[in-house]
Amino acid sequence: MYSQSYAETAEEFGANDRQNEAEALNIVISKLEMARASGANSPEAADALFYTRRLWAYFLENLAGEENALPENTRAELISIGIWVLKEAERLRQGEVESFDGIIDINEIIRDSLSGKIA
Repeated sequence: MYSQSYAETAEEFGANDRQNEAEALNIVISKLEMARASGANSPEAADALFYTRRLWAYFLENLAGEENALPENTRAELISIGIWVLKEAERLRQGEVESFDGIIDINEIIRDSLSGKIA
């Protein structure tokens, strides 16, 4: 009944974390797609960029934490991606770029890797 090992429990919690992160990215991607359809100066764009920045700030904080179990190289690569996402979100907000395609693509790639859709 309670014979689940610590390793199985830890793996299950890790899978739940990945699933929650993938779902959060789904929400952000959906908002970014609405922003793309509505235009860079729309209320939808402001909402999408706010949530994108918030989620990636959380990811960056988690990746920088000592308790993060990912390999250091993977963490560094994800931090670089996160910094790019934040900069691109700011460029969109400032009107320096108008296309949401790149930021949507990156979020989809990360989401798919969390969901196991990318090997």
